Amino acid sequence: MHSLSNVGHMAVVGIGATAVMDVWLLVLSRLGVPTTSFAMVGRWVGHFARGRFAHAAISKAAPIPFELGLGWLTHYVIGIAYAVLLVVAQGTAWLDQPTVLPALVFGVATVAAPWFVMQPAMGAGFLALKTPTPLKNCLRNLANHAVFGTGIYLAAETLARACPDWSCIGGAAALNHTLFALLEPLA
Repeated sequence: MHSLSNVGHMAVVGIGATAVMDVWLLVLSRLGVPTTSFAMVGRWVGHFARGRFAHAAISKAAPIPFELGLGWLTHYVIGIAYAVLLVVAQGTAWLDQPTVLPALVFGVATVAAPWFVMQPAMGAGFLALKTPTPLKNCLRNLANHAVFGTGIYLAAETLARACPDWSCIGGAAALNHTLFALLEPLA
């Protein structure tokens, strides 16, 4: 596979995996289970430009213009970055013959970012210890990231089967557009 195609494949795998996670979050939300507020993620990231990384409670920080869009963009950029990291760790040949275990293990490992960086910086504490239900929140985070890891595998396997020579980039872009439209109610 051409190296530029690898970059494209990694990006689509990251987008696909993040979309799988978002479908999971949508289902949870419809069932009344609290999920991530991407507006708060956007608010947190938006405050970086103002020199502020950590907050006592991100919900009480000043709102940022377009914070919801910034939160969603951040979410997808992180998903793409994680897909790139997995492929760097596994080698680009993994894109041609993806396997479940590395994707699932990697997806679960990515839960370290919210537990030890995002949640503490947003005021929830390490491992969500400053929330009323830290164990429940950590288990939910773990499940979300296991779904993300599964999504990495599903997206990579779909691409490996459907467009091994990357000839279907237009189709992948159309699929991504459709997924964003389906997820719009979360905004």
